[in-house]
Amino acid sequence: MCRHVAYLGPPIPLAAVLFDPPHALVHQASAPRQMRHGGRINADGFGIGWFDAGQPLRYRRDRPLWADAQLPHLAARIRASAMLAAVRSATAGMPVTESACAPFTGEGWLFSHNGKILGWPDTVAALAERLPVTRLLSMEALTDSVLLWELVQARLRAGQPAPTAVAETVTEVARAAPGSRLNLLLTDSRTIVATTVTHSLWVRQHGGATLVSSEPLDDDPAWQPVADQRLVVATTDRVTVTRLPDPAG
Repeated sequence: MCRHVAYLGPPIPLAAVLFDPPHALVHQASAPRQMRHGGRINADGFGIGWFDAGQPLRYRRDRPLWADAQLPHLAARIRASAMLAAVRSATAGMPVTESACAPFTGEGWLFSHNGKILGWPDTVAALAERLPVTRLLSMEALTDSVLLWELVQARLRAGQPAPTAVAETVTEVARAAPGSRLNLLLTDSRTIVATTVTHSLWVRQHGGATLVSSEPLDDDPAWQPVADQRLVVATTDRVTVTRLPDPAG
């Protein structure tokens, strides 16, 4: 069920996350070490987002990451101080299209979801009804991940801080659809916000740089696992991990 990673720190090539490390995202796409649910092959598309002058840019495809012959050359030359990348294993019945691939973007943010909303779409229909009809009609793709992004954005537009917006969205969806897998990842180039609900997540902070990833990219002992049901808020010099609210109330 997907793998994703976010980076903040000194500018590095995109390849330093996608291709260069011994367990880079391209390896996680076909040989994940810590996949807890769903298929092990993440071949239903990928995306990489980074920031230029504070604005997010994206490169997405509806093919396996390892099948894009041009990306290694581009990734070796494009440098960024903040990025978010993901590979996708599509939930059965959901579209396999470029528009369904994370990262999703809006108003200066990059967003990814690793997991699945159980009972989709019936279990979250009441939550979707609270969104403006125009937002629903203009969703990039009809998937649970895109709906989660719309729910998070609604809270951000209402003025909630990003950690609150993410935590409350996860709690609300978990209450409506118990058993859902809800690892979310969000960045605005200054802060990373992430959650762990079922799937694995690791954090590494070293040399003024922070990585938050589904799995370690290498064997550096600085990688630390994040326990389940946690909210992570990270900058280049600080990582805070707190427990998510209990969806049962």
